[in-house]
Formats: sequence, structure tokens, C-alpha cells
Amino acid sequence: MTDDTPVLAVSDLQVTFPSEEGTVTAVRGLDYQVARGEVLAIVGESGSGKSVSSLAVMGLLPDTARVSGSIELNGRQLLGLSDREMSSERGRTVAMISQDPLTALTPIYRVGDQIAEALRIHQPDLSRADAQDRAVELLETVGIPDARSRSRSYPHEFSGGMRQRVVIAMAIANDPDLIIADEPTTALDVTVQAQVLDLLRTARDVTGAAVVFITHDLGVVAGVADRVMVMYAGRAVETAPVDVLFDEPAMPYTVGLLGSIPRPDRPAQRRLIPIEGTPPALVDMPTGCPFAPRCPMHVDACDATEPPLAEVTPGHRAACIRADTAVERSAAEVFDVDDTTGAAEPDSSEVVLSVRDLHKSYPLFRGSVLRRRAGTFAAVKGVSFDVRAGSTLAIVGESGCGKSTTLLQIMDFARPEQGSVEIRGQRPYELSRADQRALRAHIQIVFQDPMASLDPRIPVGEIIAEPLRIRGADAGERARRVRELMDTVGLRPALADRYPAQFSGGQRQRVGIARALATKPSILVLDEPVSALDVSIQAGVLNLLQDLQAELGLAYLFVSHDLGVVRHLADEVAVMRDGVFVEKGPTETVFSAPRDTYTKALLAAIPIPDPARQRERITEAAELAQQI
Repeated sequence: MTDDTPVLAVSDLQVTFPSEEGTVTAVRGLDYQVARGEVLAIVGESGSGKSVSSLAVMGLLPDTARVSGSIELNGRQLLGLSDREMSSERGRTVAMISQDPLTALTPIYRVGDQIAEALRIHQPDLSRADAQDRAVELLETVGIPDARSRSRSYPHEFSGGMRQRVVIAMAIANDPDLIIADEPTTALDVTVQAQVLDLLRTARDVTGAAVVFITHDLGVVAGVADRVMVMYAGRAVETAPVDVLFDEPAMPYTVGLLGSIPRPDRPAQRRLIPIEGTPPALVDMPTGCPFAPRCPMHVDACDATEPPLAEVTPGHRAACIRADTAVERSAAEVFDVDDTTGAAEPDSSEVVLSVRDLHKSYPLFRGSVLRRRAGTFAAVKGVSFDVRAGSTLAIVGESGCGKSTTLLQIMDFARPEQGSVEIRGQRPYELSRADQRALRAHIQIVFQDPMASLDPRIPVGEIIAEPLRIRGADAGERARRVRELMDTVGLRPALADRYPAQFSGGQRQRVGIARALATKPSILVLDEPVSALDVSIQAGVLNLLQDLQAELGLAYLFVSHDLGVVRHLADEVAVMRDGVFVEKGPTETVFSAPRDTYTKALLAAIPIPDPARQRERITEAAELAQQI
């Protein structure tokens, strides 16, 4: 293999799956190459084909998949290899870092043994002792403290970020030529995410490997990628060096993805820029550009034939006949959205939720057979705050800081260990059951995972109507209110008979919001309501929440680890660490002039969709992380 031979060369890749509706073409004629030491980011909405294409490279697609085209790794054709032959490649020349490290690790084996196993499978001459020593070295490389002792721990004894470090250690164990990272930072705290991204850069430098980085977070892409490939409906619709793509996107779809991101480095926009509609079904696709039904620059010529991936400038290609026009316009101009700053001041006269000196602790036990109490863990230690009508208070912090425990204490209506909770001037734990039920109507919650919070066996109309039925509303009133609520959250009432599985992620979250609004509450508790959504869908949900607050005067208590979203939605921010607030104040003040070192570290770790600035922030984030 010569120095200029790409590590990975994919040509005319086609992946199809059988389904009840017909053949689903998940990947359609995909071409790309990755050089040694290069990071190629593949981005796009869910269902665009980015993960399927990489699973095809790994040979991990189900037996029902039909794969054609060419996949060459170091000049060797992978398509057509037997499972035994592919197994010899996986973990040795090509390694994968999966989205969920807990499922990637075997729960019944110690992490050091799992890394040692990955070494000995591909290096049979390596002794067990040498493999264990090498596993400890790898754990040290990825920043696991006290690596020799922690190598004897089980996966469940590590945090999410630490487990991801273990998976990265396994991936680089045999110095692979290609590393595929599939959404490796999804659902991680911003500080942990920054550390994982730094580790990926270290892994690339240590091994010299080519890296394929799959994500929907364009802020992350800005800090880690050399080139970007944007996928839509199973094919590449734009490719460019990372700086060029962010500065001069030429495909309206890419313009929309960039415009839908809340910018933590700028004052809050009045509105985000969602991409309306949903991606096409990949069965019997119509002729023409697949993005045409959602494209604000659509013209009749777009429906004639699907445009090829054509050169816009050297090294920059886009599949759009109007690329020259799109590259000259901002996302707000392309999608005709007013994104100017200057949101209206909230009506802060009435306090609808008041928390004073709230404490919550949990007992700690030892032993599995004979359990005995070994102490107490204080999860929340004396937090106090007010939420006012028409305003949003966001509680932010890393996993385990106590923010979700605070929400549960409020929603539980139980007497706190210490302190008080007042909802609309009433302490729920001092009320009768009937009065508690009446008060419950005034405070509702929207959960993080819309699919897990909706009963898959019940049509969405009945899900939305359930709180009304519990409160004794008759069938006619329930039907009227369901139609009204679905219209309010931007869903067609005619869809009320459909089941949750028949809706997209963003639509399911709108169903969850509609259900929460059924009892006409004055307070919505939002527990990571958009973290599981694509950025384009997330923008529409955030705009909806802003509209509902302005129209209904709702108060929001908002918990999130996405500080970009917090900057956009919140009026006030409370930064939580180890069960206490370390900083609290107006959003603009906290973001523009943070005082606490921990707050500064959180803000510095936020990925922003600006490659030049993101590269500058990496060093700052690392320095601040050392101080906390």
C-alpha cells in the first residue's frame, strides 16, 4: 500500500432491507474515502443512512441486509468476506466505538479482562500477564485514575464517561488503521463530552488511524473533523472541508441543520430555524431531489431528476441545482425566519413555584446477601429558588449533581427531609388527597424520552385524553379538547387514532407536551425534553415551547445538560454541583460573566458550530477542567 492510498475507500455502496411495504434502500450509491490520520464526520438526521453505511464497513448488518458496491480497507475488498474473515479484521485493522458504552461492554467481566481479551484475540503470542499489563497501560492512556485497581472493576461501577473511555481503550488496543465512532458523545455531559473528544484526538494521534465520526451534533463536528459528509435519504448531499462547510454551506439541507442549532456563544435568538416536514420513506422514492418537499428554495426543476453531487468549489460538492444561490444566503434568509435577538421580558410578578432549603439523602448499603447500612449519601443539600409565571428557570450541571432528584422531590408531593416546596402558594404534602389531585393539575412534567413515556398500545388521542378522563370529563369534552391540544402543538387532529410508533421522535414529544397541557397547568417541568431529538426537530420543539409560554403564560422548570438549549430558552440559570447551587442568576449574566470556576468550565466545554473558535476553546476547556 502506498502512502497516498486511502485507508478506507467506499464506492457505489448500496444497502437494502426487505419490509412489509417493499424494499427499503437505506444507502444509495455512497462514495467516500478516508486518508490515514484524517477525521471524516458523517452527519445527518436519523434515518439518513450514516450508521447503516458504517455497519456495512464493519460487516455487522443483519443477514436480511443486501449490500453491493465496494468497500476497500487498505486496498483489501471487504465485501464478500466470510464472517470468520471479517472477525479477524474487526478489532485489529478496524475498530468501532459505539453510542452506548454500557451495552458495548459485557457486564459480568471486569473491564481489564475485556481489554486483555481484545488484545489476546489478535495477538495470540501475548501472555495473559502481559495482556493485563497492557490493559492497564491503555486505561492510563485514556485517563482512568488508579488504572491498575480500576481494571478490576465491572462496567456498572463506572460512570457513563468512564465507560466510554474503556471502550476507546479497547478500540485502540491493537493499533487499528480505521476507527469508526458512532455517536460516541450522545447523552454525555458537556465536560465529559469534551474529555471524550480529546481522547479521540489522542487515539488518532497515537495510532495514526483514519477516523469516521458519526454524529448529528454539528457543534461537535466543528472541533473534531477535517472533512464533513452530509447525508440525506441514504446518500451524500454535500461534502467539504470542515471550515468551508460551516462558512459556505451550499445545500439548503445543510443550511437548515446549521441554522437549527442554538448558539451558546451568542445572545439568544428569537426563533430557531427548524426544517419542516420529515425525511422521505426509502421505499419507491419519487424522482427528483428527495429534499424538495421540505426545501424552501424548491422550484419545478427540482422534481425532474435527482441532482448529482457536483463541484461547487474545489473540494466542495453539493447535490443541489440551486447551490450557487444557497451559498450566498443565511439560514434565516433561506427559511424565511426572523431570528433576531431581543426576546420579550417575562411577566415575573407571580411566584408559582417556591423551593426553600430543600434536602434529600439516600441510605448506602454494603453486602449483597446480608445488606447493612453503611452511611448516607446527600444528593441535594439546601437548594432554594423561585419560578415565576411566564418565565423559565433552568437547572444545569453534570450527571449526579442532584438536578433530577430536585425535580422528583417537587413532583412527588411528599414531605421533604428538610425545607419546603410550595406550588401556587400551597404545600402539597399538607393537603388531603383530593386537594393534592386538584393541585396536581397545575404542575405537569415532560420527560426526556418521548417513546418511553407514551404507552405504545394506546392511540395518541387516548393518551392525550387520559388526564381529562381521570378528572371526570365526558367523552364529548375529551374529544374536543384533544383536537384543540393537537392543533396547539402542531399536530393534525386527524392523526389522533394513530399509535406512538407511527410518529417521528419530534412528533412524539409534541404528543407528550399536549398531554401535559391537557389539565391547563401553570407550571411545566421539562426533564431534558429535546436531548433525544435531531437538531432540526429539536428546533421546532423549542420554538413550540416558546410559543406556548408566550400564549399561555406557562412557567417552566427546565433541566438540561445542553447549555446551548439553556441559553436559548431560559430566563434564569442555576448551576448545580454536588447537590448545591454554585452559581445562580439571569441567563445572559451567567453566560457572559460567569464567576464560579465550575460554571466557566461548563461553558468552555460547550461545542459551538464554528471550527476556528471551537479549536481555540479546546485548550481553554482543558485548562479549566484541571481546576475543578
